[in-house]
This record gives sequence, structure tokens and C-alpha cells, in this order.
Amino acid sequence: MKIVMLDSYTTNPGDLSWEDFEKLGDFTAYDRTSAELTVERAKDAEIVITNKTLLPKSVLEKLPKLKYIGLLSTGYNVVDIEYAKEKNIPVCNVPTYSTLAVAQLTFALILEIYNRVALHNDAVHAGEWANSSDFCFWKTPLIELGGKTIGIIGFGKIGNAVAKIADAFGMNILCYVPRKKEAPAIKNFKFVSLDELLRGSDIVSLHCPLTPETEKMVNADFISKMKKNAILINTSRGAAIDEDALAKALKNGDILAAGVDVLSCEPPKKDNPLLSCDNCIITPHIAWAGYETRQRLVSIVYDNLKSFLDGKVQNNVW
Repeated sequence: MKIVMLDSYTTNPGDLSWEDFEKLGDFTAYDRTSAELTVERAKDAEIVITNKTLLPKSVLEKLPKLKYIGLLSTGYNVVDIEYAKEKNIPVCNVPTYSTLAVAQLTFALILEIYNRVALHNDAVHAGEWANSSDFCFWKTPLIELGGKTIGIIGFGKIGNAVAKIADAFGMNILCYVPRKKEAPAIKNFKFVSLDELLRGSDIVSLHCPLTPETEKMVNADFISKMKKNAILINTSRGAAIDEDALAKALKNGDILAAGVDVLSCEPPKKDNPLLSCDNCIITPHIAWAGYETRQRLVSIVYDNLKSFLDGKVQNNVW
């Protein structure tokens, strides 16, 4: 059985092993695959595994031997699901593997904005503390998390994990979801409307899937309802933000700052407006990239494939 992995590098740049996959068949892992090479590399494969390499109908219909599509991700918008379903080709994703890792980076971004660790570390290494007349100094106002209000948009597993961490910091928690959910056993937690969340939150954190309703939901009107000293965090989907509107608000001082791990186009174009905002912290989509997180991901991708080969399909998205 021929197994082709089209874009393995971001998942495994060399610190993990594909040994288990190699035991299942004739396995080839490509670091990256361009659109021009996708059909050539996958045309004889029964199994194709992808992360970001697109598999539209125009590609899938040229893969006559294809029996299974594995995803190195939770999202599955890179595959034409309707065509795969029509041809009875399972498309198996990894629904839960990075919950705590994403919640961790959410607070890493918040704490960097509130404590400015990198700024002060750079200042110390530049000699400013050694040359100081006092036992301490700070270069910008520092902010406590305790007593602040975080607004969580979306309340799946990641939103829930963020709420628990916020509770440990002594924060108040507001949450907006479009459909009613049961509230967790957290003292200072309540579900509210989106407008109430925006008006009342010191931190607004996105944890929602990308849908027609959430695409560019963070626009000029959304931002105008936030506090002037509020910060925006996005570790969900880059396209949930109108980046021009956010950049304008950051430069005008309409909100204090933003921290994002995702952008609408990745890698970003050089003219992405957020790149010119000093009060916007941007990390290169690393929330999922911890060693343990990627190890867990690979293990589930393998389990999905092994289950399929054993006649038991799991995590099929259609």
C-alpha cells in the first residue's frame, strides 16, 4: 500500500519519527508539496495525508487509487469534503490534541502585553539595570491580571481551558456563544451577549471556528464597542479579524494592544498591516507546535490510519 504525506515538515522537522507509518506500507513523506506537484506525487497512492496542501476536486478526481485522506490538523477546509463523501473516501482529522497548548499560548500573549517580559529582558541585557540608580525600574506601565475581566468568544474545549486558567488568576469571565451551553462550575463566570462582552472585557480572546458568521467578525464596529484600554487576543483563525480595521484601531489608540498567533494569510504578505503595529504581538502560528503537542498529533494521525486499515473508521469529518 502506497502512503504519501504531502507536507510533513511543520509537523516533524526531524525531532519525531515516522517509523510506525513506515510499517504500514510504502511510505513517503515530503517536506512540502506545491500545487503543481500534488497530483504527480499522489497519483499512485491509496493513502494521502496532508496538513495545508490543498486537495480540491480538480486534484482528487486525478487520484484514481485514493481510498483514504488523513489530516495533520483539526481543520479540514483544505479538502473538498463533498467530493470525498461522494466517492466514499474517509477524511479523518485530529479533533483534540492541542487544547492546553493553545490555552497556554493565549496567556503567554496576554502576559507579554501586561508584563512586557521581553522588553525588560532586553533592557537589562543592554545595561540599563546595571546603570540604574535604583534597585528596580520599569519601562512601561505593568498590569495585574487579578480582578480583570476576560471575554471569551467561543466555548469549546479551548475556550473552557482558557476560562479555567483565567479563574486561577482571579479574573472575572464573560463568555459569548451563539447557541446556549451549560455554564462551567467557575465562580465568576457568566454567558452574555456579544455587545455586553465587548463593553465589559479588559481582554477579548477569540476561540471560535471559522464560519461565514465569524469571518472578519472583528471589524471596525466590533472594535468600537471595546474598552479603550482593552486588548484583543486571537489564537483561533486569522480570517476572524479584519486586519485593516484592527491595524487602524491599534495605530489610533482605540484599544491598547493585540496579540495574535494567526493571520489571514500564512506566511503573511510583507504589506500585512499588522506588521507595522508596534502594539501588536505576532507569533508565527506556534500554539500547536510544542514537542509534546506534535507528538500527540502524530500519534492520533497514526491511530486514525491504523483504524481505517483495520476496517474501523474514526474521526471522519463527513
